Amino acid sequence: MRILVVCGAGASSTFVAQRVRHAAHDRGLAYTAFAGTEQSLPIDLDAADVVLVGPHLAHALERIERDAAARGTTVVLLPSDIFRDLDGTRTLDLVHAAVGGPGGPPPAADAPPE
Repeated sequence: MRILVVCGAGASSTFVAQRVRHAAHDRGLAYTAFAGTEQSLPIDLDAADVVLVGPHLAHALERIERDAAARGTTVVLLPSDIFRDLDGTRTLDLVHAAVGGPGGPPPAADAPPE
């Protein structure tokens, strides 16, 4: 899973992305997490399965969700206290809640079995 963390200038998103990478690694998950900015979002969206939006970008959430939906990308608005998640586990849990668990979204009811 490719996780994009977006903030205004890229500084706080870098810390969150790093923590999520470590938490995923500790759980044995082959996830990547990278930081982006609001300005780089149109390009970065193409490389992401999930976008974590910094709480200070709540004003842009509707636009981000619209742009992400066109690419099939899940968007999660991070809570205002997310920067206290020093080991990334809470943030990773938010990702799993949004996509339906560690393996991604559950298959559609009408999808053929693999």
